[in-house]
Amino acid sequence: MARIAVIGAGMGAMATAARLAVAGHRVTVYERSGTFGGAVGWYERDGFAFDTGPGLLHLPAVYRDLFVKTGKRSLEDCVDMAQANPAVRHVLPRHGLDVTLPGASHGGVAAALDGAFGPGSGERWNGVLGRARDVWDATRRPLLEEPLREGARQALGTDPYPAVRRSGLLRRRPPTLAEVAGRELGGPLGEVLTGLVRAYGVDPASAPGSATVLAYMEQTFGSWYVRGGMRALATAVYERCLERKVEFVFGAEVREVLVRDGRAAGLLLADGSERAADSVVCGIDPRLLPTASPSRSPEAVPARGEDVPGRTTLLLALRGARPAGTVHRTLVHSAGAPVTVMRPDDPATRPDGDHEAVTVSAVHGPGTAEPEELLNLAEKAVQGLRERLLWQEVRTPADVEAATGAPGGAVPPPALAGAGGRLLYPGNASAVPGLFRAGGWAHPGGGLAHAGMTGALVSGLIVEGAGFRGSQ
Repeated sequence: MARIAVIGAGMGAMATAARLAVAGHRVTVYERSGTFGGAVGWYERDGFAFDTGPGLLHLPAVYRDLFVKTGKRSLEDCVDMAQANPAVRHVLPRHGLDVTLPGASHGGVAAALDGAFGPGSGERWNGVLGRARDVWDATRRPLLEEPLREGARQALGTDPYPAVRRSGLLRRRPPTLAEVAGRELGGPLGEVLTGLVRAYGVDPASAPGSATVLAYMEQTFGSWYVRGGMRALATAVYERCLERKVEFVFGAEVREVLVRDGRAAGLLLADGSERAADSVVCGIDPRLLPTASPSRSPEAVPARGEDVPGRTTLLLALRGARPAGTVHRTLVHSAGAPVTVMRPDDPATRPDGDHEAVTVSAVHGPGTAEPEELLNLAEKAVQGLRERLLWQEVRTPADVEAATGAPGGAVPPPALAGAGGRLLYPGNASAVPGLFRAGGWAHPGGGLAHAGMTGALVSGLIVEGAGFRGSQ
């Protein structure tokens, strides 16, 4: 039985801890704050409650597998989870268009797009998503299910999005996502695609065509909500860790990863105490550790680095019931990043049926709308918003940084193939023996599902060694 020290109590870190504990290791998690979950937070006031991090789960199979592999109770036994259907509503004020797309139905989506954007729109959309499926097939294993090998890193630097023949000629240069949207969809329909991807914090002008895989994943595997908020999912993972005898030490800031005889040997805490370990898992952004720490070696610094944006979020308490038929998620498209409006049908988020809790958020970057403008855009999705507004709380990237420690309040998107590997993250095994990386700042990147997948990858490397799933 080895001693494992895990830095941070985010979703990827806890998923790793639970799997390692099941394998018979003694696992201790050191968390700088007073609670678990990382960016998966929950805010309550006057009977209203809000997710302060991600509001939906994509690829729920990642957490189903975690619960199957770590105990007798399934994910559905531990949380009340339902698929969002309709999946998403798109409001394009500039074009006067409004379309609601059903969940996990390619035919239904095509019909809705034909009705909103004209005949043939659904066929063009399905053509792009068919090519995105090729991206998924080509990258699913190396980008999601396997530790990042050096050979795979080089291969994933090439965009797998299939080139499209135009006028009998084959385009040789891989297109950017913006070019895919403009050439293969066109007009407002192209904005639907770029808006979906912008919501992840990805710039379509510089992102490769492989970014279409994000839209493919949403439409194919659906979007899922956990009643009681996504915080309920974090609580379920935390409780599974406790069942597996994982120890949590809160208020424990890590100053440095200790290295002795050339391998990770434990942690130095901010209070000056040392905690010995046979292996260390860094479940936080390596930039949070001092420069001298081995997790800050050049190859360990996230490739996404300083260009990863944070988000500005408004938590809105509204008088009046949530109207019947309201869509859970709406994207209001604008000249900058789209505004995401979340309206869960969940009694846990409101004091009673005569009130509604709404979350409005947008990626924070150049040209980001101020809170007042976010409200203006949100009004396109919520009729009578200002008349119904009781109060609002504003959470800026600086607030997120204060709560979670993430530099600039950054919210890492999933890794993507192409762009010469610029959109990949550091591998789960570091250059220092015994030191591993989990969570959204490690391969395969951010998002609840991708961060959760690091648990399977890191635990496999520690339990089975460097040969896990063909890694070198």
